[in-house]
Amino acid sequence: MTNKKLAIASLLTASLVALGIGQSKLQEPTIAASNDVMAPAFLVDPLWPKPLPNHWITGNTIGVDVDDRDHIFTVHRNTENMFGGRTEIGLALGVAECCTPAPPILEYDIEGNLINAWGGPVEGAPYQWPESNHGIEVAANGDVWIGGNGGPDSHVLVFTRDGEYIRTVGVPGEEFDSNSTTAFGRVAEIAIDEDAGEAYFADGYVNKRVAVVDVATGAFKRYWGAYGSTDIDDDADDTYTPGQPGPDVFRGPVHCAEPSNDGLIYVCDRGADRVQIFRPDGTFVSEHIYYPATLAQGSTWDIAFSPDEDQEFIYLADGQNFKISIIDRASMEVLYTFGDGGRQPGLFYAPHSIATDSEGNIYTTETYEGKRVQKFLYQGMRPVTVRDRAPTWPASEL
Repeated sequence: MTNKKLAIASLLTASLVALGIGQSKLQEPTIAASNDVMAPAFLVDPLWPKPLPNHWITGNTIGVDVDDRDHIFTVHRNTENMFGGRTEIGLALGVAECCTPAPPILEYDIEGNLINAWGGPVEGAPYQWPESNHGIEVAANGDVWIGGNGGPDSHVLVFTRDGEYIRTVGVPGEEFDSNSTTAFGRVAEIAIDEDAGEAYFADGYVNKRVAVVDVATGAFKRYWGAYGSTDIDDDADDTYTPGQPGPDVFRGPVHCAEPSNDGLIYVCDRGADRVQIFRPDGTFVSEHIYYPATLAQGSTWDIAFSPDEDQEFIYLADGQNFKISIIDRASMEVLYTFGDGGRQPGLFYAPHSIATDSEGNIYTTETYEGKRVQKFLYQGMRPVTVRDRAPTWPASEL
């Protein structure tokens, strides 16, 4: 593997020198060359979701998933420190008429109506609610899996869709270790392969691996790290330098691990600007770098597949560059991007998680001060006329 990576590095370096490409050009994605590229088009729905009841507001919205009824589930951070004190949550603090944090798990229908709301720590409960909510997955039977990336969050919780506790996977508060078979290391995201009966954990914010458990029981099954390693050195050098080969371990956070219909697992190594692809047993297949000059929090935050059976397209959420990339899955090339930084609908403050429904619509969440979920309406396949940050306002055309 080392020789292969060195060869790739040499080729990349020689190409950059030959073309005179500097650091700024590294930021540009690989883009299809044809002027007749067709890709899914989207318009933002500025009125989705509908206003919440009870003077509720949302905090850092840190996960989204869509179930088989096209109900949209989000998880947000609703602790007091996520809000602007008395000014923002005056009702909760007893000083004003508005507002108060909504329960952390919110369920909407496809029209944006709030269907259900639940979750959070309960005194005497048989589970330990995450210190910091992170990630949500709805299984085919309706069970809701949630992770956490707070200090002691070495476990995943499973509830019914109505919030009744089912089980804890892992051991809360256990020491973090990427080679552990009993606990996890601040799980960022969960994805379920229904046919195999397996749940994939992007594990995580401390651990440097993908972990796989049995859906029915939560029993630990297997794990792997970058390039398929099954003996992970948590102290290994994970330095990332643009234009150089990525580290031999996941730099992290390991932010997504998504199974495709054709038996591949797509893993987001966020801090190294890369997506690595594996077979379900952890065999390494390929690596793809996106916006490699991106430092800080990295470019590969989450992915979702288009809902067609072949999953022809991948949608990549990039929380550092504030955009969504539309990627051809066969070539892994970026066809175009949409989004930019801003508060208005269609713009982003750190798009964190992404999901699609059966109609092809995209849902994104924003963490930090974004604190919202947005819906982008599928407009069918159209020619790509704007390659970078295509507009998504209703009056605009791709």
